[in-house]
Amino acid sequence: MSLSRRGLLAAGGAVSALAATGAAPASASPGHGHGRGRVRTGFDRLAADGYRLLRGRKVGVVTNPTGVTADVRHIVDVMHPDSRVNLTAVFGPEHGFRGTAQAGGSEGRYDDPATGLPVYDTYLKSGQELADVFTASGVDTVLFDIQDAGARFYTYIWTLYDCMEAAALAGKRLVVLDRPNPMTGRAALGPVLDPAFATFVGRREIAQAHGMTVAELALFFNAEFLHENPVRLEVVTMSGWRRSDFFDATGLPWVPPSPNMPTPETALVYSGTCLFEGTNLSEGRGTTRPFELLGAEGVDHRWAAAANALDLPGVAFREAYFAPTFSKFQGKTVGGVQVHVRDREVFDPVRTGIALLVTAKATWSGFAWRPDHWIDKLTGNTRVRTMIDAGADTDAVAGAWQEDLAAFRAKRRRYLRYGG
Repeated sequence: MSLSRRGLLAAGGAVSALAATGAAPASASPGHGHGRGRVRTGFDRLAADGYRLLRGRKVGVVTNPTGVTADVRHIVDVMHPDSRVNLTAVFGPEHGFRGTAQAGGSEGRYDDPATGLPVYDTYLKSGQELADVFTASGVDTVLFDIQDAGARFYTYIWTLYDCMEAAALAGKRLVVLDRPNPMTGRAALGPVLDPAFATFVGRREIAQAHGMTVAELALFFNAEFLHENPVRLEVVTMSGWRRSDFFDATGLPWVPPSPNMPTPETALVYSGTCLFEGTNLSEGRGTTRPFELLGAEGVDHRWAAAANALDLPGVAFREAYFAPTFSKFQGKTVGGVQVHVRDREVFDPVRTGIALLVTAKATWSGFAWRPDHWIDKLTGNTRVRTMIDAGADTDAVAGAWQEDLAAFRAKRRRYLRYGG
């Protein structure tokens, strides 16, 4: 299928977007997406167009194990032998290009055994330091293809932001290949980051669950945050994806974007239950259901009962006991809850996460925030922590962010590229 270009003016620089934005369904693919056709990712469309965007360019790609085709071949392994692409470098984020590192780790600088390509480490690099990596690699075009999880604190979107800023500093072009938001792109949810709390789990002012794809975020970042020095940005959108689609409607293979994001169901709850990283309770790392299992020593049936009494839409809570194999409470049996999403159409992960914090504090005397107030970095402000400490209920805490969220939603609307 031939691709059309549409010129978009953003942040004082020309931004080209490849592909139509209507996301019409493709032909049917039995067994996938409830009878709907398979989604074609940005890479699928780039390849189908003969890599026209990359002709005559020295290309480096920022990617990880999620950068795969529909038949689960890695895009680096597909492009490397193709004479139409001059792929000369790979840039690895957190967990690494091939995914060998756990949370908070990377693979360092090495030559990829499968292709011989040099792999440069980008983790925790930004600004001029990352620009120098791009310059040293000799590339003139940086390609970005990583599956996101839909939450502000999932760090790959900030890898994207840092790469955009660094590519602009280094005079490189940046091309973003789009992939679905696994929790849909229907709505933005939760508190908006206060810039005073900017870290690698939230560089800029977006909602906790942003409701955007990586290509949409790239357009947003370039126009709203990088407008003084925008990158030469091009995005390749998907075809066949609708904003209301959950991941299982896409027909695409799920590859865990990080070790503790094993399934699309994990991504569905993650933007809310990851808040437990900011407490002394386990967020389920070291179990087969991270972010769905939550608990600590001394927690009992009262937590699940209190959470269920709130009658939150689309979700129920089961009293659960588990023994993490690593991370908090390693090797110890703890009590807590398992989050069961019963109707994902009405489930609100962020509100659910707040409700679980409120009820955990109310039913377990041992509840405590992490001493470094990591919860403030995750929520992007002090209000969630201080309001819960003051005895506020779920409605009051959620009400405190509505004005900021409405403003973000209004800005976000300009950059959305898919219907449905």
